[in-house]
Amino acid sequence: MEILALNAISPLANEALGKKYKIVTGSKSPVAIMLRSFKMHDYALPESVLCVGRAGAGVNNIPIAEYAKKGVVVFNTPGANANAVKELVIASLFLCGRKVVDGINWSQTLKGKGAEVEKLVESGKSNFVGGEVLGKNLGVVGLGAIGVLTANAAHNLGMKVTGFDPYISVKGAWSLNHNVKKEDSLDALFASSDYISLHTPLNDSTRGMINAKTIKQMKDGVNIINCSRGELVDNDAIIAALKSGKVNRYVTDFPTESLLGIEGVIAIPHLGASTPEAEDNCAVMVAEELVDFIENGNIVNSVNFPACSLKRDGKQRLCIIHHNVKNVISTITDIVAKDGVNIDGFVSKSDGKELAYAIVDCDEVLDKKTIDKISKLDTVIRLRVIA
Repeated sequence: MEILALNAISPLANEALGKKYKIVTGSKSPVAIMLRSFKMHDYALPESVLCVGRAGAGVNNIPIAEYAKKGVVVFNTPGANANAVKELVIASLFLCGRKVVDGINWSQTLKGKGAEVEKLVESGKSNFVGGEVLGKNLGVVGLGAIGVLTANAAHNLGMKVTGFDPYISVKGAWSLNHNVKKEDSLDALFASSDYISLHTPLNDSTRGMINAKTIKQMKDGVNIINCSRGELVDNDAIIAALKSGKVNRYVTDFPTESLLGIEGVIAIPHLGASTPEAEDNCAVMVAEELVDFIENGNIVNSVNFPACSLKRDGKQRLCIIHHNVKNVISTITDIVAKDGVNIDGFVSKSDGKELAYAIVDCDEVLDKKTIDKISKLDTVIRLRVIA
C-alpha cells in the first residue's frame, strides 16, 4: 500500500511501517498521507485516503474539520519533538538574561582591527552585561509535553517555576516536578514572572493572548519566549512594549517582517523541532499511528476524532465513522444480528458534537449484503471492513 509523503520524512518511518507499505512522493490512490509543513487547505485530497499523519504537533496546515466530515482521520505526534523544543526554550532563557546575541554580533564588527581586538573586547564588554536565571521566576503557560519538560528543566537550573494549565492531563500532572507551583489564573502568572514561556495550542481563545492589556499586568523588564505559535503574540503590542522598556527581550521562533530589526527581538528561524532526533521520533510515531489505524482501526492521537481502541477479537472488524445521533449503534447491531453473526467486541466514542466512531468485532464474516446495508445507512459517513 502506498503512503504519500507531501514533505521529506525521516527514513526511520519505513522501518516503522513495515513491508506492507511504501512511502512515495506521488500517488493517485494512496491509503494515507504523511506530512510536516505542507499546507493542505487547498489540496485536492484523493478519495482513497483513510488517514493523514502530521509528523509534529501543530495541525494548522490541515483542514481537520473538513476532513472529519469526509471520514478522514487526522493524527499528530504530541511529545515526539518535546525535548528538542525544550532545549531551544532553555537556550532562549540564557539569551534573554545575558546579551549574548548582541555581544556576538558586536564582536564580528571587530574584524580587521588586528592587535587591538583584545583591548576592544575588554573595554566594550561592559555594554553587554546581563543577569543570571538562577533564582528568577519563570511562568510556563501550558503544561503539555513541552511545557512540563521546560518547567522541570528550569527548576533544575535553580529557577522558581510557576505553571498554568486548566486542561492539564493526568500524565502531565504526574510528570511535573512537585516543586512547580500551580497558578490559578494567567493574570497571577503574568504578574509574578520574570520570564514567561508559551506552550499552548493556537485557537480562538489563545490567539493574541500576549497583547497590550496582558503586557500591562507583567513586571517591568519581563522576558517573553514563544516557541509555540507566532500568532499567540500581538506583534504590534510586543514591539511597543520593547520600545518602552516594559519588555526586556522577546524571543520568537516565528520571525515576521515587522519583528526583524527591532531592538530586543531575538528571531530564531523556526528551529524548535529542527533536530534529526525530533524528526526521527515524529516520523516513527506517526507511522505507528497510521499502521494501527489502517490494520486495526484503532485511533490514538487524533485531532479530529476521539481516541478509540479495541483488542482484536473475532474474524472480522467493522470500523464505522458516523453522525453522532441516537440509535445508530443499535441499528447496526440489529443488522449484524439478523445475519446470524455474534458480536465479540464493541467500542464506540463520540466527539460530543457531530461525529462518532465505532469498532465492532464479529465472530464470523458478514454477508456482503449485510455490509452494504450498513454502509448505505444515512448516518454512516464511512465504513471500513478489516479481515
